[in-house]
Amino acid sequence: MSTTAEVRSVAVGRQLLRVSVRPGVPGTQRVPLLLINGIGASFELLQPFVDQLDPAVEVIRFDPPGVGGSPPPHWPYRFGGLCRLIAAMLTELGYDRVDVLGISWGGGVAQHFAAFQRARCRRLVLVATATGTPMVPARPSVLKHLVTPRRYLDPGYLQRVAGDLYGGVARIDSAEIVAAMHDGNRVGPSRGYVYQLIAAAGWASLPLLPWLRQPTLILAGDDDPIIPLVNARLMHRLIRDSRLRVYHGGHLALVTEAAELAPVVDDFLTAP
Repeated sequence: MSTTAEVRSVAVGRQLLRVSVRPGVPGTQRVPLLLINGIGASFELLQPFVDQLDPAVEVIRFDPPGVGGSPPPHWPYRFGGLCRLIAAMLTELGYDRVDVLGISWGGGVAQHFAAFQRARCRRLVLVATATGTPMVPARPSVLKHLVTPRRYLDPGYLQRVAGDLYGGVARIDSAEIVAAMHDGNRVGPSRGYVYQLIAAAGWASLPLLPWLRQPTLILAGDDDPIIPLVNARLMHRLIRDSRLRVYHGGHLALVTEAAELAPVVDDFLTAP
């Protein structure tokens, strides 16, 4: 069951952000859930996951500056500045405290947000993500596909590389991932992609993780070429109140195995 989301542009200081809010069920007292997407992807990419979430929970999504329908800023930014922008966006939308889920690049942002905007984040879900620098990296043959947004621009190219890049079901049939990344997903200017790369360059969460106090769920695939599984095990060891769930799948299982993973996230967010 899905509820129609309201999509609009929100002015946060000098930055316009394209925002989607799927209303929850009134009276359920669920904490709203903020989703932070991976690099280059507009918020539409996670629609299959949102559709599988409990309709009682309110879901907030946004396009980072320079991605999808959010215009690029004049200058590059870092995770710290982006997290302050997210906090200001939540204030503008009328939210005090939220649960936060970040996937891949967005998982790095989510870690930073939980550490430096602690009062705004109740629980944390980290999906297919790592600790920045240092981390156990992907193979060079995988990393070369991540330095440009070509996979968002060229469906034929994505179809050829999806299996080696994303693993999981994409190794057998890449059609679902190609469709998810090209049907409705909005591609921003290439400058926005470069700014996202700059935002993450040199960033590290290793010193922050032992200080996180939010209950944290770490979801990691056993066939993720971009983020090797050892990175999730390291985060699990460092985050005091964390649990690790290893799923059978690849980097974008939150999209391709949404029916399996959404209930796992729901159960974690509603646990006592």
